Amino acid sequence: MHRLRSITTVYRFRLLALMLCGKYVLFAIASVFLIHALIDSDQSLATSGAALMGLTVLMTVWQWLLAERTGCPLCLAPVLARKKCATHRHAKTLLGSHRLPVALDILFCSRFRCPYCHEVTALEVRAKQSRH
Repeated sequence: MHRLRSITTVYRFRLLALMLCGKYVLFAIASVFLIHALIDSDQSLATSGAALMGLTVLMTVWQWLLAERTGCPLCLAPVLARKKCATHRHAKTLLGSHRLPVALDILFCSRFRCPYCHEVTALEVRAKQSRH
């Protein structure tokens, strides 16, 4: 099992995984608000839904900018960024995304399986090797 280089990398993976999952949740909540506002002709609910949709877009852009620095320690492909790379044949998808299962594994299992090289990486800092 592979490990990451520094504690800041571990924090970056966790933050971006939380942002990716939060983006899906915010989009679902904003959609429900907007549909309910259309049905009931409620202006305040429509404003809240539009604000949540704007927050979703802002979170998507922020996550997109930061996700390039979440590379797999083996193949160096950014696992939380949308790339046009070929994925491994056994890579899992959830809601049509290869990134969402990775994000859920990071949040709930403290490890992830790279969708490109299919190797498991623990969200731990690797031990420093002393050179003698």
